[in-house]
Amino acid sequence: MDKHKVGAKDFFLWAGAMLALYVAVFNYVALLWDYINYSFPDPLAYYPSDPYQSGISWEMASLIILTPLFLILMWYIRRDIKRDPTRADIWIRRWALYLTLFVAGVTVAVDLIYVLYAFLNGTDITTRFLLKALVVLAVAAIGFMHFLADLWGYWAQYPSRNRTVSFATGILVAVSIAAGFFIVGSPAQARLYRFDDQKVSDLQNIQYQIVNYWQSKQILPTALTDLNDPISNFTVPVDPQAGDLYTYKTTGKMSFQLCATFNAATRGNAALTDRTASAPVPVGMTGPVGKPIADNWQHDAGQVCFDRTIDPQRYPPFSKTQ
Repeated sequence: MDKHKVGAKDFFLWAGAMLALYVAVFNYVALLWDYINYSFPDPLAYYPSDPYQSGISWEMASLIILTPLFLILMWYIRRDIKRDPTRADIWIRRWALYLTLFVAGVTVAVDLIYVLYAFLNGTDITTRFLLKALVVLAVAAIGFMHFLADLWGYWAQYPSRNRTVSFATGILVAVSIAAGFFIVGSPAQARLYRFDDQKVSDLQNIQYQIVNYWQSKQILPTALTDLNDPISNFTVPVDPQAGDLYTYKTTGKMSFQLCATFNAATRGNAALTDRTASAPVPVGMTGPVGKPIADNWQHDAGQVCFDRTIDPQRYPPFSKTQ
């Protein structure tokens, strides 16, 4: 019985391996689902799938760390079992394997319920539904069969096949991760997109301050520095990449233009432009006839200018009798 006693080493090896497995599998399925959403965008979504706003980067990072960690821990566990075959009979191994089989079965049921609900609810189109269902079934079925074979002693009987499966698993995950770089891009490209996102956020903030300035004074600021207000603690933001003020000029008594230099075009630019061009004029701002207007901040690479016209009926001047 002493040989079957579970020590701290056994507990943490199996606990670490199972935790790494569950989190890695969850992120792997989520990664493939994000690929499917990106490759087959939903036309009913106002904003197309943006890889920088999805969890693709997090899922890739998780798999890069957890996949080799799981494989190393399982190699260490199987090495101990090879040295001492009685380690295959410890209770924590049986519990871990049965728990994994249970989790795999529950995962299949829950994920298929979710996918079927999205399909019946009209959230997912048929292609996305079929691909997501296939991903869940394939991943869960492979995991179920692998650990069922482990429980039956198949891998102990054919260790070379187990090594082949582990190698193939590592290759499959590596290929899936590599595919993510074609969507998300390199870390350097991701940083350039973050710069662009910040520039759009700054322009939106400046636009709000310009409208507020006009409502207060019934004139547009002559320069962006006019918006600086130490009482409200507002300072005009500068381009985080170049360190200069954004370009601003008035084009009429109630119209103005804001410009910035962007590193790349907005993801999903065409889809958003089509939706915005046919949409009703949003409250507050108007733009040139026949062009996407209002809060449409879609842009191409290079310097892009956004024309804005204040509608006094939607943004009336502030009352001076308060």
